[in-house]
Amino acid sequence: MQYLTLIHIDPDLLAELPQAEYDQLMRGCLEKADALQQGGCLLGSQQLENPDTAKTLRVRDGASRITDGPFAETREFLAGFNLIEADSMDAAIAIARQFPWARFGSIEVRPVRDMQAVRTRVGAK
Repeated sequence: MQYLTLIHIDPDLLAELPQAEYDQLMRGCLEKADALQQGGCLLGSQQLENPDTAKTLRVRDGASRITDGPFAETREFLAGFNLIEADSMDAAIAIARQFPWARFGSIEVRPVRDMQAVRTRVGAK
């Protein structure tokens, strides 16, 4: 089964981290990601640019509205993600624990829906 780990970061906590320590954590994450990818567990990962570079599109009553940045009620922002393959939610959480970013925000682990099953159910090709 596939799971997406969504890495949310609190910018204030991250700002307290000295650059050399951040670089060491990032290097360790990249090396861990490489090992997981070679083992067939990590299917893809990506960092996102800062939220101030984002635009959010909403359509209400047929009218489109674009605003700067994401809409968030929290200080944390989505910083990146990993798409992983794991046998269970517990196994996916164990993989997420191998990364240090929960110390600076949170890591949401969410099952990926089987889109082929959705296609079949709704009659899409």
